[in-house]
Amino acid sequence: MGTLFFFNLFCGPGSGKGTQCANIVQHYGYTHLSAGDLLRAERDSGSENGTMIDNMIAEGKIVPSEVTIKLLERAILETDNDKFLIDGFPRNEENRAAFESVTGIEPEFVLFFDCSEEEMTRRLLSRNQGRTDDNIETIKKRFKVYMESSLPVIEYYNSKGKVRRIDATKPVEEVFDAVKACFAPSGGTIAA
Repeated sequence: MGTLFFFNLFCGPGSGKGTQCANIVQHYGYTHLSAGDLLRAERDSGSENGTMIDNMIAEGKIVPSEVTIKLLERAILETDNDKFLIDGFPRNEENRAAFESVTGIEPEFVLFFDCSEEEMTRRLLSRNQGRTDDNIETIKKRFKVYMESSLPVIEYYNSKGKVRRIDATKPVEEVFDAVKACFAPSGGTIAA
């Protein structure tokens, strides 16, 4: 794949990552790869994995690593850019280890949008985007999976000094100011 520059975005569902991803793409020229969007597109394509992906998403479970990695690799190869913002993956330690093993890539750094479960739930229920996973039952399952599976990945990257923690409860503009500090030439960090 050549030299790629990318970073991961970690946060619970509803913490505002979609808004911040759009800002990062616009200001820094990264190609945004959303694992969730790639999985939903694959589900809707009628592929052989579509039904399995649909069932996993509906249950708030994590799709097998090999499926998501193949979708990410395909998306990377379909663009001329060498800077990627990957959100929603890896979701657990197995995802992380598999991705790094298959691609040989580690993130430059990891943005962690810190937001309370109550605030994320409020945001998810109010966004009304017609997504089947924006209902209270699935949201609770997604939070449980996030707490059990994704937080250990954040801890792993934090132990390597790669995590930049951002308070995602602040207004959108303030959150993006904190994001911009992470991209500053000095490699500005936000206390983790």
